[in-house]
This record gives sequence, structure tokens and C-alpha cells, in this order.
Amino acid sequence: MKAAPVLQVAALAVAGGLAGFLAYHQFVAAPPALRPLPRAPTAASPAASPLSSPASAARAIPRQVPDIRLPDMAGVWHRLREAHGHARLYNFWASWCEPCRREIPLLNALQARHGAEGLEVVGIAIDFRDAIRAFTHRTPLSYALLVGEDHGLDAAARFGMDPVLPFSVFADEQNRIVALKVGELHGDEAEAILERMGALRAGRISLAKAQADISLTLKSMNVAARSR
Repeated sequence: MKAAPVLQVAALAVAGGLAGFLAYHQFVAAPPALRPLPRAPTAASPAASPLSSPASAARAIPRQVPDIRLPDMAGVWHRLREAHGHARLYNFWASWCEPCRREIPLLNALQARHGAEGLEVVGIAIDFRDAIRAFTHRTPLSYALLVGEDHGLDAAARFGMDPVLPFSVFADEQNRIVALKVGELHGDEAEAILERMGALRAGRISLAKAQADISLTLKSMNVAARSR
């Protein structure tokens, strides 16, 4: 008869411990949805497997641009494959991400310098519309802008990427993904990628050759940057 209170106390202790464990994992241990990458450049490596990248090793990067629809600032929806026939640079960013903000002058310059050649720069903001509107009021963007909001994380995942920012995807006129740069994009990297994409467009090299050349070039640039 005296054992019953002891069993009741043990049961209550187990129940309380389980509740505490669940509360911890629900409210404390959940990681943030997005995180910016550090300033140091990181090169993608498309040669080993189709466009594999250190920050997205758990997912497969698709061979072609996914069939995704996202709205612009006016709320008009666009398919990423609408620009078939143009080379594109999709830049995933957010207004709160410092390396993302540092990229904007370069992206403006790339659109101005290579737009006549058919390049279309498309910013994909994984952010809220009001935050982007306030940001672009202070910092104009001279290229197309789509706003992910609730769809932004899904769009990044469809490109095979973990939720880290920024990252840039280079696609050719046939919607084939040629290169993926994880981390802040730099001018020498962008020009090297676009030069190889130009050779691909002209038929001087194959897609596999363009990807391998870009991979080696970005790796060497990354090594040089780290040794400075």
C-alpha cells in the first residue's frame, strides 16, 4: 500500500521531464531560418558532380533552372524560365545580409556592362516586401527584382541550396545551370564565369568544359584570396 505514492511521484517526474524536453526543443533549440555567410569568398565546385557546392552538399543542385514562380515588387508573378534565350545571373540575397548588400554595386555594373550581350541579372530577395521597399528606396537596383517572402526558402531549396546567403546562380540561354557561387560574388569571379559562358554560347567549348574551367578558376581565386 505504501508503494503507490512512490509510483505516483515517479510518474509525475517522468512526465515533467518529458514536457521540459519537448519545450526545450520547440522553443530553444530551433535554429534560425537563414544565416548570412562570412565575408571570405567560397568557390563552388561544379566539376566533381554536377555543380556541387560545399554549402549544399546534402542536396543535389539541378542541371536546369527550376520551374519556379515568384512575384516582383508590384505583385506580378514571373517564371524564372521566362527569360529563355538570355543568359542570367540569379542572386539570392536579403536586405539584412551585409555581404549581400556589398554585392549590389557589382550587380548593377554587371547588368550595365553585359546587358547588351543578353545578360539578365535577377535579384531574388529572401525577405519581406516592406523591408525590400525601404532598402531599395535608399539603394537603387538597376536589375530585375523578385521578392520571395514565404516562397523564398522553397526557391533556394529548389536550387539545391541550404538557407545561407548570399549565393549566385549563372544560367545559360537554354536554362542550364553553368555555375553556382556560394558567398559574396566578386568582380573577377563574375567576369571569369561570364567569359566562359560567352565561349559556351559561341560553341567553342562544351557545357562540361565550361563548368570545369569555372570550377578551377574559382578555386584558384579562392586560394589566392586566402593567402593575402
